[in-house]
Amino acid sequence: MPAKSIDLPLPDLTGKRAVVTGGSDGMGLGIAARLAAAGADVVLPVRNPRKGDAALERIRREAPGSQVSLRTLDLSSLQSVADLGATLMAEGDPIHLLINNAGVMTPPSRQTTADGFEIQFGTNHLGHFALVAHLLPLLRTGQARVTSQISVAANQNAINWDDLNWEKSYNGMGAYSQSKIAFGLFGLELDRRSRAGDWGITSNLSHPGVAPTSLLAARPELGRAKDTLGVRAIRFLSARGILFGTVESAKLPALYAATSPEARSGSLYGPSGPGHLGGPPAEQKMYSRLTDTDESAHVWRASEEMTGALFPHI
Repeated sequence: MPAKSIDLPLPDLTGKRAVVTGGSDGMGLGIAARLAAAGADVVLPVRNPRKGDAALERIRREAPGSQVSLRTLDLSSLQSVADLGATLMAEGDPIHLLINNAGVMTPPSRQTTADGFEIQFGTNHLGHFALVAHLLPLLRTGQARVTSQISVAANQNAINWDDLNWEKSYNGMGAYSQSKIAFGLFGLELDRRSRAGDWGITSNLSHPGVAPTSLLAARPELGRAKDTLGVRAIRFLSARGILFGTVESAKLPALYAATSPEARSGSLYGPSGPGHLGGPPAEQKMYSRLTDTDESAHVWRASEEMTGALFPHI
């Protein structure tokens, strides 16, 4: 039987500026399109201008009259992150929603960012950490909600503190889990520090479950020339409504976490189906690896040192 369609009504976002990373294709594009259709002024920071133009065309076709625009961002370059921060700061418009959605997953061999970090840790976590730091004044002005997209992989493995950059022995899934655990700890620590420092920002987490998104597909630039057997199986079962989510359902937890008046800060939202792999979005129990506040503070300090992006001290 085909997968059931799940709908999530969004509130009126007219007058709100939303920034969505990873919005040029797949799940991120679906998130951006829904925000634009709800009236938000959507900013898409993209690495690939051709894909960005195609995303704009699709959103404007689906939501005529919507406000959506491109900026340049490569999360694997701290200079590019700083440049985007400077661009948006110069524009001066408050940011009301920030969905940190972009990511890379399990390149078969170890790769590094422009700054020499293991590419998953550097892109998924450090790039977003630095982005929030650079945008903090605009987020504070907009009393923003920051939603950071983690993964079911954040409930597996651990942070490899002895070798954060996986130089001694590379494990693609271990490094991916580390990046998402660190990112989740950051998102929760951001909420705690905002409350302690009266920054006016709320921060929560979402995860898409497991679905046949572009994150899992062939990515030649990451050294994955073909779809894996695993993603082919997920695609087959997803299309038949068995266990896994769909590309449509995968975007809903982030949308709920970022826009719903009922979504709480410091909480985790994901699919509510069996194993939290698919189904409608709902709050779920926080992953055990994200509950240690000492670990969160450790991640925060290490991330400031590695990126040079500093937050106000509280």
